[in-house]
Amino acid sequence: MSKSCLVVDDSKVIRKVARHILESMSFAVDEAADGLEALTFCRTNRPDVILLDWNMPVMSGMEFLGAFNDLDYGHEERPRVVFCTTENSIDHIRTAIEAGADEYVMKPFDRETLEGKLQLVGVA
Repeated sequence: MSKSCLVVDDSKVIRKVARHILESMSFAVDEAADGLEALTFCRTNRPDVILLDWNMPVMSGMEFLGAFNDLDYGHEERPRVVFCTTENSIDHIRTAIEAGADEYVMKPFDRETLEGKLQLVGVA
């Protein structure tokens, strides 16, 4: 059974690039253009991992993460969350990890970088 990933980014280009990389790694990929769309998806689906942008309209990555942490997956393992953003200060990284993100990847990223982060969180 293949792993699944939800790519959450307001940039269609970033979603397309991430989809291409993930599908080449045999992931099933779903997309959301903002945090609210992602939250709606996560209420009825449980991806193995979520690639999450920080800055988005409607609901930011941090707002999504706060609401996502309140979702109940019962006995199923909580999806891993990898922030994927241009925000690269230590403060941003610390804030994301403290809020519940499992890892952090900088844009722009390539397959090698993304694969490494997904291995770190145990989904690659």
